[in-house]
Amino acid sequence: MPAVRLADGDLNYQLEGPTGAPVLVLSNSLGTDLHMWDVQMPTLTRDFQVLRYDTRGHGQSLVTEGPYSIEQLGRDVLGLLDALDIAKAHFCGLSMGGLIGQWLALNAPERIARLVLCNTAAKIGTPEVWNPRIETVLAGGAQAMRDLRDASISRWFTAGFAATQPQQVEPIVDMLAQTAPEGYAANCAAVRDADFRELIAGIQSPTLIVCGSHDPVTTVENGGFMQQRITGAQLVEFHAAHLSNVEAGDAFTQALLDFLNQ
Repeated sequence: MPAVRLADGDLNYQLEGPTGAPVLVLSNSLGTDLHMWDVQMPTLTRDFQVLRYDTRGHGQSLVTEGPYSIEQLGRDVLGLLDALDIAKAHFCGLSMGGLIGQWLALNAPERIARLVLCNTAAKIGTPEVWNPRIETVLAGGAQAMRDLRDASISRWFTAGFAATQPQQVEPIVDMLAQTAPEGYAANCAAVRDADFRELIAGIQSPTLIVCGSHDPVTTVENGGFMQQRITGAQLVEFHAAHLSNVEAGDAFTQALLDFLNQ
């Protein structure tokens, strides 16, 4: 796969779709990689150049010493856009990717056309949630990541979807088991420390907020909080848990297309 050389290592990416089409950046959730968007790709690449990448600490991208920050991860995206000579793009991020999208829209608004914030919040969790997870992963290494894999199924997918669609669920949760413990822990710290609650009213990009009605991590109420503060923001809710792009599938993709083509 191609990679962009950042100052401290390589950022893995894929750019697919018709040359000259508008660019859409897809940003993965904590514990997954760019393949979490596979179900969307056949449709999105008809109308867009789709730029997927593995966030630092994930997939085939660089794993550097942590903790990371959302600003650092956002600057990685700007470095990727610069290297590919992309002046402006739509941005769609899920969970941690949504935090990165908020940072970009606030700090580099000239680079973001339309913004899609999926299964995310202006602040996700508390130190009481994140710190024990960080400690467990750093102490337990690969085995701790495998344990997290099993625990993540109920957070990422509804019970019905997990039971009836194992062929979709298993490849996604396996991404978590294969994530480098050091990279995962460093990204947990980035999510822990991010807080845009007092800032998101400054987002000017047209924004779509996507929620899962059964998401135990970033709730519909979290989505409503953002919608109330971002001028003109739209909100759509799917019968899904945390990874609505996988569980809602075609409906998610269509909502994304409808928004981007407005």
